[in-house]
Amino acid sequence: MIKVNAAALLLDIEGTISPVTYVVDVLFPFARSRFPDFLKDNWEKTSVLTACDLMARDAGQDNAEQWLKDLDSLEEKIGFIVDDLNKLMDLDIKATGLKELQGLIWKEAFEKGELESVVFPDLPGALERWKADGLQTAIYSSGSATAQRTFLEHTEFGNLADYFSGFFDTTVGAKKRPESYKLIASIIKMPEAEIVFMSDLVAELDAARDSGMQTVLLLRPGNIKQENNSHAAISNFNEIEIKASK
Repeated sequence: MIKVNAAALLLDIEGTISPVTYVVDVLFPFARSRFPDFLKDNWEKTSVLTACDLMARDAGQDNAEQWLKDLDSLEEKIGFIVDDLNKLMDLDIKATGLKELQGLIWKEAFEKGELESVVFPDLPGALERWKADGLQTAIYSSGSATAQRTFLEHTEFGNLADYFSGFFDTTVGAKKRPESYKLIASIIKMPEAEIVFMSDLVAELDAARDSGMQTVLLLRPGNIKQENNSHAAISNFNEIEIKASK
């Protein structure tokens, strides 16, 4: 049993609160299969135009209009965007625009009942304990904030989103940069030392620790084996006892 003192928890999603296999084998292929039709059916929506602007910025352009200026028809534009999305996914690049569009697709599917989130069974009880103890809980994942909230609203255990006070994505910065964690701490108005970041990836935990946060490595089934490290490690949330420091 690991015992820590903290006022807030910052949790990753993939490999931390949800199995890697669900994200990789279900959510990612689902989004990829819907890219063309979703863009065609929702092209004029502000949310989609915003996602395309983010993709353009990821590609080094000011906005989608500039990015697509040499393409005439909607079919050509959508084909160009889908090709870029697929390349980003093939290379496992955590691009902000890609994540935003994936989130929009998943949101629609969750709301239609086409998808249901899978989380580890120890999560609901842990969230209830942390809430009762007065701990603040937030998410920091490469998936968009929209996708994070939607994911937690539609789990097999019901709506778990209300347990979380914040949802942070790569718009605050890359997960392997200490500055990203410092920014999150400033947003939630909490000293870094009072926050525990939990993830399945040592590189992210290293960055969080360099920012001043406490860290815990999750050794969930299906997670990629991590190199030797000095982070405290657990296989589920029942193996950590968190005493509220405030």
